[in-house]
Amino acid sequence: MRLGVYGGSFNPPHLGHVKAAECALSRLALDRLVVVPAGIPPHKALPDGSPGPEDRLEMTRLSFSPLKNTTVSDIELRKNGVSYTVETLEQLQREYPGSDMYLIMGSDMFLTLEQWKDAGRILRLARPAVLVRGAADDAGVAAYASMLREKYGAGCVLVNNDALEVSSSELRELLPRRGGVHMIEDKTYAYIIKKRLYGAKPDFDWLRSRVFDRMLPGRIPHVKGCEAEAVKLARRYGADEDEAREAVILHDITKALTLEDQLQLCRNYDIMTDAVEQAEVKLLHSKTGAAIAREQFGVSDRVSSAICWHTTGREDMTLLEKIIYIADYIEPTREFEGVDDLRRLAYTDLDQALVKGLQMSIDDMKSRGIVPHLRTQAAITWLLEHSPQDKGDKEKI
Repeated sequence: MRLGVYGGSFNPPHLGHVKAAECALSRLALDRLVVVPAGIPPHKALPDGSPGPEDRLEMTRLSFSPLKNTTVSDIELRKNGVSYTVETLEQLQREYPGSDMYLIMGSDMFLTLEQWKDAGRILRLARPAVLVRGAADDAGVAAYASMLREKYGAGCVLVNNDALEVSSSELRELLPRRGGVHMIEDKTYAYIIKKRLYGAKPDFDWLRSRVFDRMLPGRIPHVKGCEAEAVKLARRYGADEDEAREAVILHDITKALTLEDQLQLCRNYDIMTDAVEQAEVKLLHSKTGAAIAREQFGVSDRVSSAICWHTTGREDMTLLEKIIYIADYIEPTREFEGVDDLRRLAYTDLDQALVKGLQMSIDDMKSRGIVPHLRTQAAITWLLEHSPQDKGDKEKI
């Protein structure tokens, strides 16, 4: 059995890792590839803020899942203390007795191999399979391989690797800036975003694609309009534009679901609802959408709250909540009597625009025989009592 062993910190695993493994599988004619995420690497400490072992294992499993005849092993992650390659190879030799092992590594690591613990034992257990790119230092790799052959009898193999060159350290810098999406397997990227590993924030095009796939086509222009409006309002009033964009892209993610599906989500996520909400799908989608945004896309509490209250409003709304509510109401595809006046007001007095929009919502629901939620009237009352302009008017009276 030809067995490949591919180790690394995989922090995070990326397409460069996957493509390199794919090259090794093919060019070494491997029967099985074992990918081994390092526990505590001996050559360098994991950077501060790195995910824990469980997350790195899951990311690695997701990343390498498209490859046939490939297994991701937790052999080093289960081990206490530093992970030494020689011990890993000995364990794998016991698990795959009689196998012809190839230790797959990059050229930089290969050139330090004699410095590894029990290097001679490593070279008796496995043949180094060195990933090379035809670069200027390949002559150095060949010379080092020749030296190992003479000194240890090691049969090194050079594997041409024309895969995308990606750096995990570069990715760790890109992810908090909404970058890196095209360098990572999609399932792995979704996992990173869900758990906000590395301080990651979602690429907006990726986020839109994920959300729009769950929507009826007719809803998409509304969401795009809301996004443009929310960003302008955030800029006008000094709110976080990125948070406004995240919230508004996600605000209608469960809008297409039936009432029963909404209620099932409420049960799944332990969402408290009242009698009015349980009878009206329009009210439920804001709460279920907030739960999905939080659980599946890892949004902050601020963003989740803005999604949650975008249909009814509430007392003492945050600036972001106000912006998402009014952007949803006045976005460019909306056409109803008074919308142009409301649009103008939104950019001069946000609170007064909210009062007007909330009241219009109550009037509209009553006209259609729908019971407005008491929370909406409470939001109006709170705004009227706390509006600086309103307090001034009361003093004059």
